[in-house]
Amino acid sequence: MKYVLDSHTHTVASGHAYSTIHEMAKEASEKGLELLGITEHSMAMPGTCSDMYFTNFKVLPRELYGVQMMYGTELNIMDFDGTIDMSERLLKRMDVVIASLHVPCIPFGSREQNTNAYLKVMENPYVDIIGHPDDDRYPVDYEALVQAAAEHHILLELNNSSMHPKASRKGAAENDLILLEQCKKYRVPVLLGSDAHTQEDVGNFTWLLPILEKAQFPEELIVNRSVQEYKKYTQRFKRGEE
Repeated sequence: MKYVLDSHTHTVASGHAYSTIHEMAKEASEKGLELLGITEHSMAMPGTCSDMYFTNFKVLPRELYGVQMMYGTELNIMDFDGTIDMSERLLKRMDVVIASLHVPCIPFGSREQNTNAYLKVMENPYVDIIGHPDDDRYPVDYEALVQAAAEHHILLELNNSSMHPKASRKGAAENDLILLEQCKKYRVPVLLGSDAHTQEDVGNFTWLLPILEKAQFPEELIVNRSVQEYKKYTQRFKRGEE
């Protein structure tokens, strides 16, 4: 199956990534991708960009090297009530918004607390994607997560970076298998994200492919197969902006 987009990448602006927007886009083009999401870490992540960075997205080209570009953010969920670290004023400017639990920004919670954090953040109308809900350190009720994603028309991400042998997130493969079983049960689509922090990883889903195969996950529920399908879930196109 050919995957035509990568929804989750970071550039040097995120503070702990190593390539520029143009380098990431050129890599996407060389790998035959049709769309690339640049989703810098929001402001609570140590070392990332300021709000001024997100304010100035208007200067960026909508196409680079033949690749459609979308510019957004990976929000930090700050507490178990789903509080996030970006104002509505800025959220309105984003093409795409991912919300994630990150160790520097929120303590490890119970299964109930972590699940509530996700459920509450999915009520936010600006959130499009739940990023890497796969970390054993943040246990989750996956059935509740999948049901809420269906209700709020939000994508659940399988994160390639989580599978890296040196990844800090633990238990991702086992948790993703549980997630995929629930997604099959409720016919809820998933989105593959490289979470690339360097250009070489753009469009890299290598670690995810065996998980999808093991789960016998249906291709029609993988959104990366179609740019048009992806656009149904993202801010810029929900607003009717082409």
